[in-house]
Amino acid sequence: MSMIGEYLRVTAAELGRATREPDWALDFVEEVQDAEEETEPAPAKARHFSTHKAWDMLRFLLARVEFPVNVIHGEEPFAENEDWGYGPPRYLRPERVKLAAETLRVTSYDQLVRGVDPAELTSAEVYPLGWDVPGALEWGRHWYDSLAQFFEAAAGADDAVLVWLD
Repeated sequence: MSMIGEYLRVTAAELGRATREPDWALDFVEEVQDAEEETEPAPAKARHFSTHKAWDMLRFLLARVEFPVNVIHGEEPFAENEDWGYGPPRYLRPERVKLAAETLRVTSYDQLVRGVDPAELTSAEVYPLGWDVPGALEWGRHWYDSLAQFFEAAAGADDAVLVWLD
């Protein structure tokens, strides 16, 4: 079983409903996931996005640069009595999505990995393990760039983002 970082763009109305009706939110997530599974839209066009197993690596790298928004776990709890895989979901308000998008835009992946020794990830037990493989740090580049595209699109639409680990 894997731990997967998951995101869903939602409008203000959808966020309001999700926080009032967590069961609806989970059904809505599954509906969007199923619809996009067939079409596989690019991150900039998708409502659902996943960083797959790279979420913890990205968390580690973003923490090193004191990233101002918790794009890996979300910031505001809702559905606190629900378990969406590995605990309850959280969300980012549209203004936090915008700040995240702006900061992702000006923070390159090269900046994130500059000076990082893969042994640091091993020592910190960053999921998934196996950081001693040559080129291991390069593995996260695609996920980081795609996350930036997803947040840029969400910010452009003034969307909030639901965040959870599944």
